[in-house]
Amino acid sequence: MSESLPVQALVARQRSFFNAGNTRSVAFRKEALDRLSRAIRERESQILEAVHADLGKSDFEAFTTEVVLVLGEIELMKRNLRKWSKTVSKNAGLFNFPAKERMIKDPHGVCLIMSPWNYPFQLTLMPLVGAIGAGNTAIVKPSAYSPATSALIARMIDEIFPSEYIAVVEGGRSVNQDLLEQHFDYIFFTGSVEVGKLVMQSASRNLTPVTLELGGKSPCIVDRSADIDLAAKRAVWGKCINSGQTCVAPDYFLVHRDVKDSFIEASKKWIVRFYGEKPEANPEFPHIVNRHHFTRLSTLITEAGASGRNAQLAWGGQTDEETMRIRPAIIDNADWNDPIMQEEIFGPIMPIISWDREDEIRERILSRPRPLALYIFSKDRAQIKRFTEGIPFGGGCVNDTIMHVATHQIPFGGTGASGMGGYHGKTSFDAFSRIKGIVDRSTLIDVPLRYAPFAGKYRRWRPFL
Repeated sequence: MSESLPVQALVARQRSFFNAGNTRSVAFRKEALDRLSRAIRERESQILEAVHADLGKSDFEAFTTEVVLVLGEIELMKRNLRKWSKTVSKNAGLFNFPAKERMIKDPHGVCLIMSPWNYPFQLTLMPLVGAIGAGNTAIVKPSAYSPATSALIARMIDEIFPSEYIAVVEGGRSVNQDLLEQHFDYIFFTGSVEVGKLVMQSASRNLTPVTLELGGKSPCIVDRSADIDLAAKRAVWGKCINSGQTCVAPDYFLVHRDVKDSFIEASKKWIVRFYGEKPEANPEFPHIVNRHHFTRLSTLITEAGASGRNAQLAWGGQTDEETMRIRPAIIDNADWNDPIMQEEIFGPIMPIISWDREDEIRERILSRPRPLALYIFSKDRAQIKRFTEGIPFGGGCVNDTIMHVATHQIPFGGTGASGMGGYHGKTSFDAFSRIKGIVDRSTLIDVPLRYAPFAGKYRRWRPFL
């Protein structure tokens, strides 16, 4: 197994493999993508079982949120790889006449991909598709918090690729530290803001470029003009999929005072319709990943209203310690200073903050770290434009939640504290590539303008330059 090799030796082997030019041809990359696609299809049932073991996802949820997106990314990459890999020619400017100017798509080299536990298959394989498509080698480090999926990915990759090309390294924090001490040509990290800072710090020692896919508190705005029942339906779905353990889940809800009560009632209705009266007893409702996070979320629910402010548990919040499932909790009258508003929730808890004036919530959002996502439910196109264009955030949806992640046609990524860089589709290919600019000068003519002596040249040529 590839992980049995010392990390330093593994990096060295991959660098030799890359430097030999093995990954350069489009044919090689497409064949590698074909192998990966076949391996996923052949192991579909094993993948679903592994994700269920780690997170309790149903087959349908695991298939649609983990497997389908990866297969779609592979097919898009294969279909467009030749076009995206082509050298782009540009017209030469005056100073380079006569010449040809080209932009060559160059792979970075040896890449490190570090993935999280919440979508353990998708968030590991999606960036790997970009790395392969762009012509890199890659060392993949899945999360130790999703051991079943991590082990499956390690077996699959080990069976279909030589370790000098693609390798999986498993383990905990010590392994992460060992990896980050190595000199990679590119690092792609998905995870928490805190660990993202450590990754960037480590990368800075070798000036290694990075993509950081992080998180943050993503607001969901509901105004008076919204279809409240539909807004609640889609908001609840976005909050409860994977039991809220989604980096782009709507974290808190800014609901206009005139429709707040209606939104809360509609949210209760849709939670029950989706998961029954006791979601914590529903085997199709994913469980919290581990005891630590279960305790953290349970404490946030318990503390709601205990701060002396007006927050109160309006519905739900029951927990099952044995299964580590939590009934979605609606926290009414949350305050910006409440504990639940200080960090990303990453669980099925819905804090509701009411508002009257657009400028009030706009200023509040702008005063906080830039969110990974923003959602707005409204029929007021002018207001939609003001929020989507006037507030910095990674990406988002109008009259929906999360679905901007499910497309390969637009980039996905954060800004500020929620991350840097992006991927999905062509953006993935571009992330794992760098553009090399080339000027190819003719030897038939050598225009003397640039050469000394310069006496009189400024006055004579300035009108034309």
